[in-house]
Amino acid sequence: MNFNIEHIRSEFPALTQKVNEQPLVYLDSAATSLKPRVVIDRLTQFYSYEAANVHRGAHYLSDLSTEFFEQARHKVADFINASTEEVVFVRGTTEGINLLAYSLSESLQEGDEIILSDIEHHANIVPWQQIAHQKKLVLKILETTQEGDVTEEQLKSLMNSRTKILALTHASNHLGNIIDLQKIITLAHTQNVLVVVDGAQAVGKIKVDVKALDADFYVFSGHKMFAPFGIGVLYGKKAHLEKLPPYQTGGSMISSVSFDKTTFNVTPFRFEAGTPDVGGAIALGTAIDFIQKIGFEAIEKHETQLVEKALTELQSVPGLVLYGPKQITKKIPVFAFNLNHLHPSDVGFILNQQGIAVRTGHHCTQPILKKMNITGSIRASFSIYNTEKEIEKLISGLIKAKDLLT
Repeated sequence: MNFNIEHIRSEFPALTQKVNEQPLVYLDSAATSLKPRVVIDRLTQFYSYEAANVHRGAHYLSDLSTEFFEQARHKVADFINASTEEVVFVRGTTEGINLLAYSLSESLQEGDEIILSDIEHHANIVPWQQIAHQKKLVLKILETTQEGDVTEEQLKSLMNSRTKILALTHASNHLGNIIDLQKIITLAHTQNVLVVVDGAQAVGKIKVDVKALDADFYVFSGHKMFAPFGIGVLYGKKAHLEKLPPYQTGGSMISSVSFDKTTFNVTPFRFEAGTPDVGGAIALGTAIDFIQKIGFEAIEKHETQLVEKALTELQSVPGLVLYGPKQITKKIPVFAFNLNHLHPSDVGFILNQQGIAVRTGHHCTQPILKKMNITGSIRASFSIYNTEKEIEKLISGLIKAKDLLT
């Protein structure tokens, strides 16, 4: 598919509607992306003609749904350069991290240490915090730079023989910065520290190769990359997954059951208890097809242009304070800012009146906001369907909000 922005936009039905009698300008893709028609149609196809439970069925529909479900696993594996045995379907990033926090903690001892950075989403803080409390583990916080960078020196100063896990985002959902994971993972591995990566904001925007990164675990959600809600992926190195106890039990994760003993299935199925989101997984595969048809080179080129335009335009607004990196190459298209000390929700309300959808509040990153001495911000985030003209509309909307509220 050649990157024709009008053709791309025509693939997303949501963009045909008006909000408050204005064309929708959707700038909230960091929360969730819009869904292309091909994904919507694939989900409809499944529920209309193919809906049956997977594995062990003895009839046509079950065989069909199983085939498509496992095809989706293959697509995910190819997409991130993993094997199918290393791809576990979960409900999303949050469930994937909870699974890892629970299962990895089974081998940890009192006094063992977990390192988190201060820019993490709450989903990559609270599960570890809860496990640390229950198991009497030590949480250490890796202080990032003003622009959200993780330095090797800071990580070195925190690691010791008791350090077992480093949980780190690939790209911040608030500051929009991309972490140079490869050097951080290499450093962590010199101390035998397992690295869990929250890839929710990265997958679909930058090419992710888990083998090249040498990530131990990598977790992401489908709904941020054009797939439906309720489906996500946990990648784990096969050797690690085979050592982990299951997070939930029952259903497809069982090999055999008696009242004396239960044995568990092989990976990845031993982590997929109960009935999976079959339709969601299949539609995730379709979303991957959609991304690959466009091509990462085209996606990155377009989104880099949006980043460049947004950086220039936002910094030209008097009284606007922009957070995070200002270098184009270090940033995904996510921009957090405040305007003239105005309350973010008030600005968001005025923007919504103009059909412009942004997110306001703490963005599930309260620790970094506290460090920055703010309680919230306005966040505009872009995707492949956004245009430079929409950025100009955002700037006009912000100026109007400033005039009305000051």
